[in-house]
Amino acid sequence: MADTTPVTATVTGTATTTDITTAADRLGEQRAALRLRHSQRLTALMEARNDLRGVHALADFVDDSVRWSA
Repeated sequence: MADTTPVTATVTGTATTTDITTAADRLGEQRAALRLRHSQRLTALMEARNDLRGVHALADFVDDSVRWSA
């Protein structure tokens, strides 16, 4: 099971602008990786289970978007 603990950037009183930018960049990269992983798994599920098409509009939208961008 994947870790679902929310990731938050913490800033101490002595943090520099570079530290804050680095934390924000790291958080952005983690979110992008999570979005990619979810899209990949949703696409694999929709390929394996055609009966799920039409059940959830957002899932259909993401699946179609991934197919058109490939």
